[in-house]
Amino acid sequence: MKQVVQNYKSGELAVLDVPVPGCKPGGVLVRSAYSLISTGTELMKVSEAGMSMLGKARSRPDQVAKVMQSVATNGVPATYRKVMGKLDSYTPLGYSLCGVVEQVGAGIDDVKVGDLVACAGNEHALHAELNWVPKNLYAPVPDGLAPRHAAFGTVGSIALQGVRQGEPQLGDVALVIGLGLIGQLVVQLLAASGVRVVGADPDPVRCELAARLGAVACGDPASAAVETAVAELTGGHGVDHVYLAAGGGSNEPVELAARLCRDRGRVVDIGKCRLDLPWNAYYEKELDVRFSRSYGPGRYDPEYELEGRDYPIGYVRWTERRNLACFLDLLARGSVDVEPLISHVADFDDAVETYQSLKDGGLKAVAVLFRYPDHVEQAEEAGAPAVAVPTVKRHSGGAFTPARSANTSARLAFVGAGNYATSMLLPHLEQRDGVVLSTVVTTTALSAANAKRKFGFAEATTDLDAVLGDKSIDAVFIVTRHGSHAELTRKALLAGKTVFVEKPLALTEDELAGVLAAVEESGNDRLQVGFNRRFAPLLQEARKRFGARTGPANLRYLVNAGRLAHGSWYLRQGTEGSRFAGEGGHFIDTASWLLGADPVSVYAVATSGNEDLQVVLRYPDGSTATISYVTTGPAGFPKETLDLVADGRALRLDDFVRATVYDRKRWVSSRLPRGRDKGQNAELAAFVKAVRTGGPMPVPLESLVATTAATLAVQTALAGGAPVTLARTR
Repeated sequence: MKQVVQNYKSGELAVLDVPVPGCKPGGVLVRSAYSLISTGTELMKVSEAGMSMLGKARSRPDQVAKVMQSVATNGVPATYRKVMGKLDSYTPLGYSLCGVVEQVGAGIDDVKVGDLVACAGNEHALHAELNWVPKNLYAPVPDGLAPRHAAFGTVGSIALQGVRQGEPQLGDVALVIGLGLIGQLVVQLLAASGVRVVGADPDPVRCELAARLGAVACGDPASAAVETAVAELTGGHGVDHVYLAAGGGSNEPVELAARLCRDRGRVVDIGKCRLDLPWNAYYEKELDVRFSRSYGPGRYDPEYELEGRDYPIGYVRWTERRNLACFLDLLARGSVDVEPLISHVADFDDAVETYQSLKDGGLKAVAVLFRYPDHVEQAEEAGAPAVAVPTVKRHSGGAFTPARSANTSARLAFVGAGNYATSMLLPHLEQRDGVVLSTVVTTTALSAANAKRKFGFAEATTDLDAVLGDKSIDAVFIVTRHGSHAELTRKALLAGKTVFVEKPLALTEDELAGVLAAVEESGNDRLQVGFNRRFAPLLQEARKRFGARTGPANLRYLVNAGRLAHGSWYLRQGTEGSRFAGEGGHFIDTASWLLGADPVSVYAVATSGNEDLQVVLRYPDGSTATISYVTTGPAGFPKETLDLVADGRALRLDDFVRATVYDRKRWVSSRLPRGRDKGQNAELAAFVKAVRTGGPMPVPLESLVATTAATLAVQTALAGGAPVTLARTR
């Protein structure tokens, strides 16, 4: 299928061939009929992409701060790879469309194949021929509403949420500053609510349009016309509420709002304009400044948007989805008219030229639609046929006997191509001798296309079943979100593949048992979990310098994990497990490798809220390892420090940058000249060697299972308040 994309580094726009997205549970696959260009948000994004690197940094100081934090935590090389990987990738455009349901995922019962729906979301309602859309980001289109009008659903919801924040009442007077697409919709919604509206915009054409659509007066904010109209309508008291729907770097909109708002009036920010509030003006009138967050309650909440968890209507009357349905109803009843806002309709194939014309100013428009010619008639009839998207089948097992020549290249497939895969794994594999990057599989079409372009995969697809059934593929990398690891590993093992799965291997004991059952059924134990720290060259050298032990050891491992950004998928404990379950295996594996054994018991205590953990592991020879996993430490403190003491000697590791061994003669490593090396490259080299030769896996399966079981036992220990003895899993 085709999709409009942009490279944020170069600014290049393209209509790209990408795989069809899979139809996952909890959503529907939608074939686009019309998608709407946001002439504000999208053009701002397009313009930013054309800036120099310095210009991009100035326009996004929030992202610069994240980069600096990443440098402090992960070092310059890893951060550079991550940032360049993000910048030099195709990103999607679009967030508002109307189309026909092609396929219905499991758990969906409110629409069927052939229904017409309006869709929202900058990850789901893209300028693409097909999109997978989760339940709370689509709404059925009322009978009789034209698809081209229903494509305004998302921007209409944004305007509607802004109006709700102003709490308009019959007879109020409102001022709308900025009469672009959102401003024009706000004018109509206010007028439909019985509010008298004054519009302000320097463009006389937009002022004339707003007057036709319900504003009682409009004018240039720099002229006296707007102030005169407000004075006449309010008896000199000022408007009840102001809606800021303007963009740009000028502070004039917020200053105008203060002048023309009545005492204790409301100012609602909907657009992205400068907000340097004049303190005296806002203080003396005690103005109520409010922000309108996109489409409404639910926005940026992954449990609502991605997992379909609705908010009870008795507590949250107008959610994101209910706003979308409400706006569609207003369109269907004629309370809002979007037809006059449509300045241009372009065929989807002409997307690049259309964006360029908008950017250059050749096309002056309030709203522009992309039309998907092959699909419009089907949408208007609301009866398009379903497209079969194969689902993954369970493979039957059999004896697994790898027989390979060391001279044969390893053909690899990647399931998942997110940040970790593209910054920490694929850069080490793309130039490695004896490796062929065969296929990349993702659930979103564009991430697969990006990985194919950047790393030279032969194929990109969303069809996992085809990859598992491809006998030419030797090994499968599973680099998806945590909740899918165990099931994908199980399927890949049953398919006879050698498997590299990023940590964690499993999030529950049942998942771990399922993986081991697949090993038993298939006879295939060719498995590696991404516990890379034991492969770090600095730690390898320090362990060698420390030498063999004769007595028990004490190990202390401090992990300054830091706080996660709001909305991070790591926080979705319902589907992705606890944070320690997700990454704690790294530290347990490192401790066990240094101590040369698997733990026999686990004890854990936590601070209030389980944010900071103390995990104590006991080993067969009496050694102990204490892992302090903290999220409340300072950002400038090293992320990982480790001390090992035994037999009168000590080993210290400082954040994989420097190591020291204290003995009769102290050994201190040089600081790594190119930043931290946490062992990914060496780990991948060992894995590829095992795949090519059919030789032993880099880490015994027993060790991987023991580490996973110990990680899972932490939660059991926390719940029970007592040590947990670890029985042999296999």
